Amino acid sequence: MAADFHWRGAFTNREVNVLHAEAFGTRVFGDSEWDWVSLTGRHSLGWVVARENGELLGFVNVLWDGLVHAWLQDTMVAAAARGRGIGTGLVARAAEAARDAGCDYLHVDFDDHLEPFYLGACGFGPTSAGLLRLR
Repeated sequence: MAADFHWRGAFTNREVNVLHAEAFGTRVFGDSEWDWVSLTGRHSLGWVVARENGELLGFVNVLWDGLVHAWLQDTMVAAAARGRGIGTGLVARAAEAARDAGCDYLHVDFDDHLEPFYLGACGFGPTSAGLLRLR
């Protein structure tokens, strides 16, 4: 069965915290530590969830400046679902929704090992960027 992608789809803090821990190698944060539902509701243009048989397989958050720039944050795919197009599906649906909201640009920052995914599979172009570490 193929995954279904939902813009602003329902999710629980618990399932995204578990997915985040798996995707980024962190511990599973408690709902009161990382309240994804409240955070995305306050700060995001939207998000995309990927589900199959009700199970959360993927998630990406889409933040924006309220005008023409949007960017991807926390693209996550369950380890057991990788290699099935879930990540590219999340990004494609996020790009479509950002375009529909009037955004002209979709940005993403990523670690070097993800370059083939973002620049290759997802069609992003390379840009120069800077990062100031605050901690």
